Amino acid sequence: MTSLRGQLLVASPALVDPNFHRTVVLVAEHSDEGALGFVLNRPSEASVGEVVPVLDSLVDGDEAIHFGGPVERSGVVLLAEFDDPSEAARVVFADVGFLAADPEGDDSEAATRRVRVFAGHSGWGPGQLETELERDDWIVAAPDPDDVFCDEPSELWSAVLARKGGQYSLLARMPPDPSMN
Repeated sequence: MTSLRGQLLVASPALVDPNFHRTVVLVAEHSDEGALGFVLNRPSEASVGEVVPVLDSLVDGDEAIHFGGPVERSGVVLLAEFDDPSEAARVVFADVGFLAADPEGDDSEAATRRVRVFAGHSGWGPGQLETELERDDWIVAAPDPDDVFCDEPSELWSAVLARKGGQYSLLARMPPDPSMN
């Protein structure tokens, strides 16, 4: 098995599960034991300042918390773009990784360029993600740090597919409900 850690999973048009319809998921961990990822394009209505005011020094308090997935939505995880990736608790790809669980009192703010807060995560048990890939539920794509911190999450699904090119650029222009075309 080749690990998909650091790759994007783009929901195929056939994936109609409301938790993942038209989502882009960053795979943060992937092994024989399963996989863990974060939906990048599902901002919530709640702001970081409203829900986790202690993080105001790291993130603009007006920024939305993003739903990372349907698992453990009461848990908060921070992904950041680091000036020095060795300062990440764990690097996911390039200079993007996990911010330490307790950023209070350390110099994390100076070490990061951008931070995004996620409530919950996406998870797969052993072999589950591989089965979904065999069913063509997901399209694997290379990430760009801007994907994690995009300002227009509603456009991310189309943007990643268009960037992939070929047949995927046609999918990128597909309306959310093809019957309304």
